[in-house]
Amino acid sequence: MNKNLKTIICLGLGLGALNVAYSARNQYAKIKRNEIEPLSRVSQEAELYDTNPKDGVLSSIETEKFIKELVDKDKDGVLSKAEITYIRDLINSLVKAEHNNTTLTAKNLQNELEFFLIRQHANDPDFKVEQFVPEQKRAPELSYSDFYRLVFLQDKPIIKKVILGNGSNELTAVFLDNSQNTVTLPSDITSLKDLADKLTEKSIEVEVGEASNGASWLVTLMMLSPIALMGLFLFVATSGRSKLLGGRPGTMHFNKDKPGTTFADVAGIDEAKQDLKELVDFIKNPDKYKTLGAKVPKGVLLVGAPGTGKTLSARAVAGEAGVPFFSLSGSEFVEYFVGAGASKVRSLFKDARNHAPCVVFIDEIDAVGRQRGTGMGGGHDEREQTLNQLLVEMDGFVERNGVIVLAATNRPDVLDAALLRPGRFDRQIVIDRPDVKGRTDILKVHAKDKKLSSDVDLETLARGTPGFTGADLANVLNEAALVAGRKNKDSITNEDLEDAKDRVIAGVEKTSKIISPEEKKITAVHEIGHTLVSVFDKKADPVHKVTIIPRGMALGVTITLPEEEHNNYSKSQLMSKIRVLLGGRVAEEIVLGDITTGAQNDLDRATDLARKMVMRFGMSEKVGLLTFGQSNENVFLGRDFGQIKNYSEQTAYEIDVEMKSIVDKMKEEVTELLTSKRKHLDALTQAILEKETLDKNEIARIVSEVDSNTMSEFAKNAT
Repeated sequence: MNKNLKTIICLGLGLGALNVAYSARNQYAKIKRNEIEPLSRVSQEAELYDTNPKDGVLSSIETEKFIKELVDKDKDGVLSKAEITYIRDLINSLVKAEHNNTTLTAKNLQNELEFFLIRQHANDPDFKVEQFVPEQKRAPELSYSDFYRLVFLQDKPIIKKVILGNGSNELTAVFLDNSQNTVTLPSDITSLKDLADKLTEKSIEVEVGEASNGASWLVTLMMLSPIALMGLFLFVATSGRSKLLGGRPGTMHFNKDKPGTTFADVAGIDEAKQDLKELVDFIKNPDKYKTLGAKVPKGVLLVGAPGTGKTLSARAVAGEAGVPFFSLSGSEFVEYFVGAGASKVRSLFKDARNHAPCVVFIDEIDAVGRQRGTGMGGGHDEREQTLNQLLVEMDGFVERNGVIVLAATNRPDVLDAALLRPGRFDRQIVIDRPDVKGRTDILKVHAKDKKLSSDVDLETLARGTPGFTGADLANVLNEAALVAGRKNKDSITNEDLEDAKDRVIAGVEKTSKIISPEEKKITAVHEIGHTLVSVFDKKADPVHKVTIIPRGMALGVTITLPEEEHNNYSKSQLMSKIRVLLGGRVAEEIVLGDITTGAQNDLDRATDLARKMVMRFGMSEKVGLLTFGQSNENVFLGRDFGQIKNYSEQTAYEIDVEMKSIVDKMKEEVTELLTSKRKHLDALTQAILEKETLDKNEIARIVSEVDSNTMSEFAKNAT
């Protein structure tokens, strides 16, 4: 459906809703007015004579006092003695009787006196009722019951004119002295014509007034031509489209501040920090480089895994340089309407140029900077239009000075080549996962505000967290603080840190999950199978801890940690990893004589390793040193769709055979190992069923007790 037609339909629905809302408002106003009992409102004038306001009733003494005050006000002798006597008799009769089923109140008293005076002196041009009841203290609204009595139950009505509101539920009563009161009509009066006829019969002039502002506005709006409405919204949908829907705002407000983060808050990435310090020096001392003919880098791309500190590094650059810092995510540029994202890019760089020198940081730039010409929608795709504008702003026909663009991504392979060329992103700084020294420094930074026990060694913790990023390490310390708080401790201990580390690696312990003894034994056998292969395989990573307490999505977990950092892996190490993964399934076959589904994840990982060894790493003698299955991942499609099969069906068959051969060979070796270590398998299984968790020291002790001659190098080191 056409967008303009949608807009017009929405307008029609909106007008209908407005009409309903307006009618509901008037009806609600009627209900609220009629809910107020008119006779219960006490006027300010007569209330002065009620010594007991709580009952709202005038006593005889209060009435006499009111009459005396009334006579005292008659300085010019307007009221005769007969009139005063009549007033006294009237009041006394009202006091003794009920009036309209309501006890006489100060309000009734004022109304009756007011009507009496007007009626008695209707032909006296000099008489003013305000002499006795000041106008500012008279009630502006008259109840319909009083209006009806004064008009239809009096021999000589004191109301000479009634103004009916056109389309309103109110009328205005004009008295003989030209004073006016507003009267709200009850909801049961539906015909103003019948009321006007009855008033005319009583010789009362009837006048029809103008409609209220709200009603006249609604009538005028409803009478507008549909063509005029269509033209109006066509204009809004074209020239004013972006302002209406947020596509082309007049002023963009980005997150700009002067952050207090410095390089002292960034640790574990010394080489990347050195490159960033040079960038800060460019910002602070540009003339030093300009005299040598050097140009300040226009853009720096930070590349690294999630959590390595890319955003923190960018804030440190702005904090050290002391310049404004503009930050936003690449996804904020992507809009539904073509051109809206490009408008945001222009607004961002316009604002940045006005605050130069400054730093513009675009996080997750791959959301907007992906390769062009590969997505759905051709060259008019909104993402491509936004990228085109970004390319122009970074290095287009008009030069920009003093604006340095920092961007971060963990997918540099999908970025457009035009975005990565020198002149736009002059530098690419890789922020890798920290090594042991880097992790130690990071832990020290994050431990500044933590209360650690005196026996805590952060260097030991760093050695036990290989592969952890800065975000992971910060999470470990925070989890440790939470654990210590739950245990009501005064400081964070090594036990809390170990518990927190296990939480980050494997998930939270599910101690409340009910597991049958049979399933518990299956889990124990499976996990001990992994453990024994790690213990006796020289190339395997040492076991850190094994548990049969469910963590995360696993019923049991065997945690292995390398003794040193691995920057690459040998074929024997990869073979060892496959053997450890197969240890659980083989242990089930040996001890239980059956197999379970618990090895699914192990088999997936073993198969993936075998495939990479054959197709990527050239570690198969039969297939050779060739690589197969080049990855050309499409930006907008799934990864599987981007795989290029650059080999024949015969080669595919050979790859499958070789993968199966590797896995089968590793299984044979594991079966031979665990069969020869059956005593160790049974002993460790029994121990973990009793304790549920075994650390590396307990594992080494049990292995040593079973057979000291077969105690591994691992066990010797642990003891």
